[in-house]
Amino acid sequence: MSHDSTAVSEAAVRKLSGRRRKEIVAVLLFSGGPIFESSIPLSVFGIDRQDAGVPRYRLLVCAGEEGPLRTTGGLELSAPHGLDAIGRAGTVVVPAWRSITSPPPEQALDVLRRAHEEGARIVGLCTGAFVLAAAGLLDGRPATTHWMYAPTLAKRYPSVHVDPRELFVDDGDVLTSAGTGAGIDLCLHIVRSDHGNEAANALARRLVVPPRRGGGTGHAGGAGGGAERERYLDRSLPEEIGADPLAEVVAWALEHLHEQFDVEQLAARAYMSRRTFDRRFRSLTGSAPLQWLITQRVLQAQRLLETSDYSVDEVAGRCGFRSPVALRGHFRRQLGASPAAYRAAYRARRPQGEKSAPAENGAATAVAQGQGSVTLPSGEPVAVTASAVPAQSRRPAENGEAVARPTLPGRR
Repeated sequence: MSHDSTAVSEAAVRKLSGRRRKEIVAVLLFSGGPIFESSIPLSVFGIDRQDAGVPRYRLLVCAGEEGPLRTTGGLELSAPHGLDAIGRAGTVVVPAWRSITSPPPEQALDVLRRAHEEGARIVGLCTGAFVLAAAGLLDGRPATTHWMYAPTLAKRYPSVHVDPRELFVDDGDVLTSAGTGAGIDLCLHIVRSDHGNEAANALARRLVVPPRRGGGTGHAGGAGGGAERERYLDRSLPEEIGADPLAEVVAWALEHLHEQFDVEQLAARAYMSRRTFDRRFRSLTGSAPLQWLITQRVLQAQRLLETSDYSVDEVAGRCGFRSPVALRGHFRRQLGASPAAYRAAYRARRPQGEKSAPAENGAATAVAQGQGSVTLPSGEPVAVTASAVPAQSRRPAENGEAVARPTLPGRR
């Protein structure tokens, strides 16, 4: 689930200036940053693992502002380097930013811009993407961040092409990742890009994490193909919408996804013209209302496939799709697999003895009967037996309310 456009962007990547070294990685820390995200690049690039076949990087931990730097749990950190040390780094990592509503220090932004101009690779993990965007380094580029903050990033920086469905985005000399785990994925991707699969796999073994989760959107030069894509979706929208008149319309839409309605009807409920509604919705969420609605219907289908024994045709009707064909098309585009294959893969991964609905048609039937294997959305074949799919099942209420009730935007 990475967007790797390296092959497209490589020609535009600036040559590294003479004073910078490719093997030097600078990690830029700010006060108020979460310690988990901050520790990811420190662990990946700061520990000598040459005995395991991982080439060594030289790590420079740099304070982005005056210290001490306070982090999770009231801990105080003292970085050994200041902003001037970034002038030696071939890679600069911003692991997190303390608040998506406050601007980063201008001096730190200037240092990032200069590093980029001098050919350094700039990396933003999770909310670190907001720092890169504030520096103007994401203008006109694809990027990602934590799904909860992606709409805010898109709204605040409209020139950034934000895709919250990606684990990470590699745009050549500027890279961004989604949440905490995706930060590990991106750091492993960097090691893989620098030193090859063997080094990245050796590092993954040391960290006891998968060497590669998902794999790419199928762009030329990408690390993987569309068959390896797996999506993580959520209903959330930015917190700012909670006080907006559109919040009531959004809440109604989430509660009535089992009904057939379109954006014209949502606009009418908001007492707006379609054009005005589209503009207001996009300004608040960073997404077109039609695309948002389709995503919510696919998410609802995803949950029903996981928690019920409805057929794919029944799921389509209960998610507001006009036909099973429409569900299959949108589902495959967003999650990289057919509904039946997704259900089969989901059940194959569930622990034995955990309650699950009976399998249905196609690959799912093979799972229930213990036949051979199925392929996960990530492209990984999984051998299964009949015991992997218990006979017990639960079926949601007729109106679908057994599925978790949707919350208002910005809340998990």
